[in-house]
Amino acid sequence: MVLRPPVEPMLAQARDTVPAPGALPGELRFQPKFDGYRALVFTPWPAPGPLLIQSRRGSLMQSRFPDLMAAAAHLPDGLVLDGELIVWVEGQMSFEALQRRAVSGGRTAARLAREMPAHFIAFDLLQLDGQELLHVPYGERRAHLEELFTDRGLGAPWTLCPETTDPATTKEWLTSWTQVPGVEGLVIRGSGQRYLPGARALYKVRRRDTTETVVGAITGTVGRPQTLMLGRLDAEGVLRPVGRSTPLRPDAARDLAERLTPAGPGHPWEGVRFTTSWGSRTPLDVVLVEPELVAEVTVDTAQERGAWRHPVRFARLRLDVEVTDVPPFGARAEPASR
Repeated sequence: MVLRPPVEPMLAQARDTVPAPGALPGELRFQPKFDGYRALVFTPWPAPGPLLIQSRRGSLMQSRFPDLMAAAAHLPDGLVLDGELIVWVEGQMSFEALQRRAVSGGRTAARLAREMPAHFIAFDLLQLDGQELLHVPYGERRAHLEELFTDRGLGAPWTLCPETTDPATTKEWLTSWTQVPGVEGLVIRGSGQRYLPGARALYKVRRRDTTETVVGAITGTVGRPQTLMLGRLDAEGVLRPVGRSTPLRPDAARDLAERLTPAGPGHPWEGVRFTTSWGSRTPLDVVLVEPELVAEVTVDTAQERGAWRHPVRFARLRLDVEVTDVPPFGARAEPASR
């Protein structure tokens, strides 16, 4: 069977800690988790044709990335790669730039390709020389992928995802590499795993840090808060939104309900439009509260323009910390204890 888009990518389930040996079939293999767009790359087979780039949800988006299409000549025909699209700007990965590129076409896409070059980080091989490899154990697929990069002398924009089986290196990646914008944590695979399209058969561990934020609004009601809208003061002392919490535990919600005060006139978020998630346009109904409570939260490293893109986890109220003692808007968090 020759693979053609759309092909559902194999997915990962989140874990809080690195799994023990034996958690997946075969030897555990660890890779850095990059903060980009999941994508599959198809080279033509058997007839000549263009390079195809498929998003995680199955849409084709190669026209948005003319720089990758221009580099298709370096790849053999009959190839399907699974990996992550990233964009490099001013010496670091930028998710905001990647979003711009993913929605731009025509002359704008060509200009952005010059200004914000894309890279494809390959971490799995699904087809080689027109032969699908879904049934082949991951360890063998990885060996073929490494041979492909070596034999073809592949370089930018094609990048081979680093991989290790060494626990010390894994710890280094999770602690040090995640200090680099665009690296979120680890993806864990088993060397004996087949490729299972659409299945959450891999593991991912995001680095989580602990920090303080200010409670500025809630969803639900003051008597029954459901989630928290969190902020930090900028250099001018203005409270800026930085994130939204996951749903509160019942005990945390009860504790907060006893301490929340409905906002009076002049709240800094009057007129601010909140949405259900990062990048969404769906409005979210919130209740403004007096910004006087400090919440300790755990966060991942996916931060853009001073705000966390993914929901944060509420840990506890910090009644011993003043609002003015909270780290300023734009500050990064400290590693959480494990």
